[in-house]
Amino acid sequence: VQLQASGGGLVQAGGSLRLSCAASGRTFSNYAMGWFRQAPGKEREFVAAINWSGGSTLYADSVKGRFTISRDNAKNTVYLQMNSLKPEDTAVYYCAGANTAVVVTSMVRYKDWGQGTLVTVSS
Repeated sequence: VQLQASGGGLVQAGGSLRLSCAASGRTFSNYAMGWFRQAPGKEREFVAAINWSGGSTLYADSVKGRFTISRDNAKNTVYLQMNSLKPEDTAVYYCAGANTAVVVTSMVRYKDWGQGTLVTVSS
């Protein structure tokens, strides 16, 4: 499957951004989706995940209460709404497609990856 992430940019601390990830190439609604991020000099880390229907979600503790993952299966798109952004949220954000329908957090369960979109939060 091909994944195309968009919506990154520069925002001040406390601001909001919404990332989108458009999928093509396989039956989008059959699989869980996730967002990961990689800050400069750091390893890629889990941010949020959603199951095939959108009825189950998981979040990293660092973003819980501030970020919301959602999906629109009719549009083959997954979103990440990011509110109350902090400078430590600065990273390249990647969307990924899992090899299962249930929500998972481990990167090894994600087989398809988008190209990443840069989010920069200024203080």
